[in-house]
Amino acid sequence: MTLVPVETTPAFGLATAPEILEVQSILQQEGLLGPQHRIAYLGLLDPARPGRPGGSTAGGTDQAQDRRFRIFIHDVSGAAPTDAIVSLTHQKVESAVVLETALTGELPVLEEEFEVVEALLATDERWLDALAARDLDVAKVRVAPLSAGVFEYAEEKGRRILRGLAFMQDFPEDSAWAHPVDGLVAYVDVVNKEVTQVIDLGVMPVPAEHGNYTDPELTGPLRTTQKPISIAQPEGPSFTVTGGNHVEWEKWSVDVGFDVREGVVLHNLGFRDGDRVRPIINRASIAEMVVPYGDPSPIRSWQNYFDTGEYLVGQYANSLELGCDCLGDITYLSPVISDAFGNPREIRNGICMHEEDWGILSKHSDLWTGINYTRRNRRLVISFFTTIGNYDYGFYWYLYLDGTIEFEAKATGVVFTSAFPEGGSDNISQLAPGLGAPFHQHLFSARLDMAIDGFTNRVEEEDVVRQAMGEGNERGNAFSRKRTVLARESEAVREADARAGRTWIISNPESRNRLGEPVGYKLHSHNQPTLLADPGSSIAKRAAFATKDLWVTRYAEDERYPTGDFVNQHSGGAGLPAYVAQNRELDGQDLVVWHTFGLTHFPRVEDWPIMPVDTVGFKLRPEGFFDRSPVLDVPANPNQQASSCRSEGTSGGSCH
Repeated sequence: MTLVPVETTPAFGLATAPEILEVQSILQQEGLLGPQHRIAYLGLLDPARPGRPGGSTAGGTDQAQDRRFRIFIHDVSGAAPTDAIVSLTHQKVESAVVLETALTGELPVLEEEFEVVEALLATDERWLDALAARDLDVAKVRVAPLSAGVFEYAEEKGRRILRGLAFMQDFPEDSAWAHPVDGLVAYVDVVNKEVTQVIDLGVMPVPAEHGNYTDPELTGPLRTTQKPISIAQPEGPSFTVTGGNHVEWEKWSVDVGFDVREGVVLHNLGFRDGDRVRPIINRASIAEMVVPYGDPSPIRSWQNYFDTGEYLVGQYANSLELGCDCLGDITYLSPVISDAFGNPREIRNGICMHEEDWGILSKHSDLWTGINYTRRNRRLVISFFTTIGNYDYGFYWYLYLDGTIEFEAKATGVVFTSAFPEGGSDNISQLAPGLGAPFHQHLFSARLDMAIDGFTNRVEEEDVVRQAMGEGNERGNAFSRKRTVLARESEAVREADARAGRTWIISNPESRNRLGEPVGYKLHSHNQPTLLADPGSSIAKRAAFATKDLWVTRYAEDERYPTGDFVNQHSGGAGLPAYVAQNRELDGQDLVVWHTFGLTHFPRVEDWPIMPVDTVGFKLRPEGFFDRSPVLDVPANPNQQASSCRSEGTSGGSCH
């Protein structure tokens, strides 16, 4: 294991502890941070750079750039929140905008507000009466503090609301998710410390069977059949880390950043081709994630959680453990974020980097030359894991030897449960006797700030074309393809089409390969369903990004999130719908590609009491970016001591 220490020198895309303390001091001096204030978000902004209007450019890490931080400041006394920008380079507050939350939406949910919900309900007579009707002890009832969404409640406009669903916990180690208290929900104003509503639709049986997944009653005897798997790199990993977070691996170059809202962010992603590093992506992140539930019950019909915009996935990143979360020769980064009071907090081992063997890269046994050719593939893995309530998510970026970029989301943890109604349900799975889990989706938005050989980029949609049998195609075997340039933002809101094999090519018309074709990368989607809620629903308005597979926008520095800056209790229309309404020209411009992908989850009995990992993601593969295969220089056998591969040019077998 290699642990890269927290740097005191600024790194591209990473904040340091001294910087966070400086921001805290400047805010305090300006009267923006006092005992009644809480920091709901603090993040390092990308530097503005010459040559790119209003934004940053790939391929450089000049530390003399202005170090600017954006901070969302909540006032627990009920005063309006503030959206501030602080420049450490100039030691000043550049801007401080007071927000009208009835219009802008609320700041992200604070961790201290989780406890407020359960504590207030524990003294509310309506809540206590509902628990008494179910013969439940309030001391054994846990309340999940859940983002409220936006619905028909006019009295909630401008108020900071969380909703609470109850679960029974028999003893401290008992999994409360096994015992949902159904038919009951509470609405809580966490600023005014007021329970505004308790809705009780009547007593439903609380599922009795426990879901304690480490209990020997469920596990039975543990397996003894597994032999050790040892992954060793006696000479260390093939990548280097300099400047705290700048990574060079094979021909890849990338700055690994971290944001409390987005988690891991890749900056300045480029590939060495000959004597230069060619930029591909300026900034890559998963900029939003929403989990909409499909149960129309009045108790749960409001359930939809924006885990990125409302809860900030980065702040709940796990401290990873060697041999558990990461296996092999691991290099860790420990990002530093701010707590609610502006103090730095290190997430020790929050980012994991390692190499993986990934099977065959290329192989051919030639009958004419007698050459048996095999090359093994490997990939660089950059990942973090986060826990948001009941679910745990892994965010994995993969870089491959051939220039492929892949992202994979891993979902695990415990499904959100309900009672399973007598007579069954069209919207809920039964997991155990009397225990249900509503159908739901996990939908992600990748924000890819493209820089294919620079910032004059184009996006084309490619479909396969079936050619009818007839003249010129007498045997009916021909097929072709069609490419359509997405010339304006209004034309670049697109849906996937698996039957058409639809992909999207991001290219640079001003940079050509040796055949005279524009260099590019092709985006391959997983072709899973987008948002399944009705187009007129609240969630469809708030999570409009999730209604389409692809959006392309002209780059603008202030267009960071597909749902807008303030998601919590925002009624919708912000983010991508507002961006594309400008209908800017795209062809040959500085572009951002937004890709929606996700899982539609009909929970299985096999997902209980803890869910095996499910995965989804996308790939970006070179499409004419190189003049020929970029892996011809990969050696036949880097693992001499562990190989029995025969030399090329001999007959017989080869390694697999």
